[in-house]
Amino acid sequence: MKPSTIVLAVALCFSAASAAFADNTKMMGPSPSELKWMGMTSPAHPTGIPADALPVMGCIPTMGYHYANPKNLPFGPIYGWYNGQPTFTEIMVDTKLFASGQSWSNELKPLPGYKIDHVDFWFEPHGHPGYPIPHYDIHAWYIPASQYMYFCGNKSGKKPAWL
Repeated sequence: MKPSTIVLAVALCFSAASAAFADNTKMMGPSPSELKWMGMTSPAHPTGIPADALPVMGCIPTMGYHYANPKNLPFGPIYGWYNGQPTFTEIMVDTKLFASGQSWSNELKPLPGYKIDHVDFWFEPHGHPGYPIPHYDIHAWYIPASQYMYFCGNKSGKKPAWL
């Protein structure tokens, strides 16, 4: 399957799941502007992203484009890219795995040539489209929040409530 086909399929699933997600949690889903960004085609294989990683989303507000080896999903690693550079490494951890006492080592390594600026743990109590169970999105960012919080047309500088 071509990367552009994967992006389109994921974007359509994300759009459909957003409506169901909003209905189930009584939260508002992505705005039309956000859906437009999320439907944008990701660069096929930008410099700095591992060779086995394919685009898996359009441009997600506050995060940018996502790339992963499909065999590693949903856990990851997932890599972020925006405006010509890799921006994060992410893993998504099911709350049941945390509760079980499982440990992980060396999961949030930066890509070669990058340093981790900081790590965010975003609790997703209802999950989100693409991973609809309670989990944590754990991002090891290579750049400061003052930059990525405005990615993909996000004018508020805050994480959207639906995310």
